[in-house]
Parts: sequence; C-alpha cells; structure tokens
Amino acid sequence: MTPRVAIIGAGWAGLSAAVALAPAANLVLFEAGKVAGGRARRVELDGMALDNGQHILIGAYRDTLQLMRTVGADPAAQLAAQPLAWLQVDGMAMRCPDWPAPLHLLAGLLSARGLRWRDKLAMLRLLTWLRWQGWKIGQDAPALAWLAAHGQSEALLQRFWTPLILATLNTPPVQASMQLLANVLRDSLGAPAADASRLLLPRCDLGRLLVDPALQWLAARGADIRLGRRVAALAPQPDGRWLVDGEAFDAVVVAVAPYHATALLDHAPLQALLKGWQYQPISTVYLQFEGRVRLPAVMTGQAYGCGQWWFDRQALSGEPGLVSVVISAQGAHDTLTRDALREQLLAEMRRHVPDLPPLKASWQITEQRATFAANVGLPRPDVRLGVESAYLAGDWLCADYPATLEGAVRSGIVAARTLMQDWTKKNDGNLR
Repeated sequence: MTPRVAIIGAGWAGLSAAVALAPAANLVLFEAGKVAGGRARRVELDGMALDNGQHILIGAYRDTLQLMRTVGADPAAQLAAQPLAWLQVDGMAMRCPDWPAPLHLLAGLLSARGLRWRDKLAMLRLLTWLRWQGWKIGQDAPALAWLAAHGQSEALLQRFWTPLILATLNTPPVQASMQLLANVLRDSLGAPAADASRLLLPRCDLGRLLVDPALQWLAARGADIRLGRRVAALAPQPDGRWLVDGEAFDAVVVAVAPYHATALLDHAPLQALLKGWQYQPISTVYLQFEGRVRLPAVMTGQAYGCGQWWFDRQALSGEPGLVSVVISAQGAHDTLTRDALREQLLAEMRRHVPDLPPLKASWQITEQRATFAANVGLPRPDVRLGVESAYLAGDWLCADYPATLEGAVRSGIVAARTLMQDWTKKNDGNLR
C-alpha cells in the first residue's frame, strides 16, 4: 500500500520531507505563502530578486548539499566556496588555510591579526579542551558567562565569540546556550573533514539555490503542490487517518514554524512545551549604490558596529552595486526607524570603505521571528507528535543545532523516515 501524505509547509524542512517521501508516498504539499521556502525564500522588491535574509552554508551541511544534488541543483556552481575566514574591519582578521582540522585553525590563529598572543593561546586552549571533552560542556550555561569563566578575554569575547554566537545562534550571548554553540563548533571547526568549515556563499537567490529545483523535481514525480493554500484545520480520525481541511490523508507532516504549529494543532503537550519559547529577529538591509563597492572581502564583519556583516552581492551573484548588511538578534538597532538605521549603516560603511559611491536605493527586510531563541536547556519536541500518523519537521526539531538550514533539512529527512517506518510496521501487522 502507498500512503497518501499531507505535508503542511513548503519551507526547507517540508521540501526535505517531501523529497525523501516522494518515492514511497502520494504527496500533497500545502504552503500558505505564494512563494515556497519558508523563512529562507526569495522575495521580489522593485523588480529585484532578493532573499528575505542573507544566508550562508558551510561544508558541514552534508544533508543540505545532498538534497541540492538530489533535486538537480549544483552546489559547485551555485555556492562560492572559500576556506574559513574571519575578517573584521575594526577587530580581528584570520584566514585559515584549506587544511584538515585542527591544523587549519591552528595556522589561522597563529597568523591572525587583531589579537594578542595570550588571546590566541587562550582560544586554542579552550578549543583543544572542548575537543578532548567530546564537545560536551556538562551542565549547559549562558555562552558569554561560560566563555569568560574559561579564560576568554574581553577582546576575544567582543571580536570573535559574540559575533560568532549572533551569527550561528541568533540569540544574545548573555542567554544563548553554550552547549549548542559547542555543537556548532564540533561540526565545523572540529570536524575531521577538511572541507567541513569551508564557507559556502550563495551565488544566486534562495529560490534558485534549492526551492525552485525541489518544486520542479517533486512535480515531475507526481506531487500535488498547492501554493497559496493555508491549512485551517487538522483533525485526527478514529482509524488513524487525518482530515486536512476535510480532505482525508493516511498521515501528516506538520513542517511549519513552532508558533504556527501550536495554532494549527490542538495538542496539549506540544502547547505546554512551546509555551515558554522566545523568538529572535534578523534584519537584512540591502544597499544598492550607483557604482562598484570595494569591500575588504566578499563577507566582511564589524566587531563594534551595528551592521554585523556586509556581503558583496555584486561579487557573489552579479547585482550591480548591491551590498547586503545583516543584523542578527535583538539590540539597540530595534529602536531606530528604517531611515535612521539606513543612515547609521551608511556612516559605518563610509568609515571603512574608501570612495563609497552614492546610494541609489535601499530595502530592509526584518523577520521579527526569524528563529527560535537558542536559550540554555531549551527542550525540543519529538518528531512523533504522540498522535497516530502525525509528525513534526522544522529546524526547531533538530535538538543538536540552533535554527539552521541544515537543521531544517535533517528534520525533514527524519520525519520522512519515521513516517515510513511506522507505516510499514502498521501495514505489515495488518497483513498478518
């Protein structure tokens, strides 16, 4: 028997689940938005194909890269790969050679600028200790306090650890989980594969990167894709099936953000678990200049500015004069108007980029609930909802990671495999 499965949500988790299920199930993919991709999607503004947020991948994102290959996307062509680099205009500059871990980091740190030798040694000692501990810190703790207690100086905290926590966990360092940060370090800086820590910067918008090829691949395999269709009601049936807005399915995968899941599902344990969760914003400000902007690097950071990272979009994807500026998590910038924030970002850029051309246009995209807050000891739900034939997927299900594209993709794969295991077991039993 072939199950009929409803997947609610066509973000990266829902698409991943759909691709994994396509060979073995009849699929209907529901997406409330007119554009798939969830919180990592393409948006059209004034004729420009932009992303709702600047995303980067790393070489450790094995499942994401394999998903791209499966649906016919080419990571080698669509992602600009470069060895790990940490280049700040006002702080620390480190370039790691393309060597296996931990030699690449050792060489990068020893040649880094903007840190004293005692800071370099303190960072190496801490990373070595974490490696010996299997990247387990014991009792979880707020990252900033834990790092300070383990010998990381104010300069290290400001120039390396705080920007890293904001970029990877999108949570203020005073409340972010140190164990989740250690997990990220384990799979990037600490991974034995030489390419695990390589930065992979998209050369195209997120639609072309994965979403469009995935939808085309699914459609070619018979999936019923319903964009612009918001599901209003899910109802379990006595026989284990589900009604999705009155339509019958053998199983459902709910692959939406946690706050949408609680609104959609009348499930007390999930409601209770997610009740205390918090969410954090990400703002991406696109600045289009009248001429070429010469940033110090394709991805350039600031240790002390409001704009945490600048990306040279012309170098990456060919948009003339375009720079994207990323601001992760909540902060003082939240009190600024859009015009005031744009002027502050421009002033910061003028201090460090000579001969900045006049500004031609700008756009600001702020996802107010871009990610869940990766707080200390955050409980995660299980992929099985606890009701027959219902499963969850999303970056918030991947307990090892903060909110990442890789976490979303992995969760979709796990949901698909779990569903098919349960379906096979159930129907084997019925045949007996």
